[in-house]
Amino acid sequence: MTEGTRVRTYDGPVKRYVQTMELKDDPQLIALYRKAHSREEAWQEILDGIRQVGILEMEIYILGNRLVMIVETPLDFQWDEAMARLATLPRQQEWEQHVAQFQQCAAEATSDEKWQLMERMFHLY
Repeated sequence: MTEGTRVRTYDGPVKRYVQTMELKDDPQLIALYRKAHSREEAWQEILDGIRQVGILEMEIYILGNRLVMIVETPLDFQWDEAMARLATLPRQQEWEQHVAQFQQCAAEATSDEKWQLMERMFHLY
């Protein structure tokens, strides 16, 4: 029997953003990218910064070299403002340069420039 995924519940509605990005198609680099995002290796300053800009929850899924990130935020969250603020927080630029070696993007790109926002085309409640 497979356990389900635990999800957090909130007292009110939240916004959900879904984004995608490709990693370099190299199994060794993908393994290193996974390691960089593990509980043991993720930089605490980055995790703190994500919360500091107002993100409630973030998940990243992988299939081959394709990533999908799901982000939940409060309803009043302003994506562009939050990403601009995130880019200025401690070690954020260093983190972006570190993970850029694994990603199909320019080394100097910010997080907001790397991830492509996806459009929801179907939902079932």
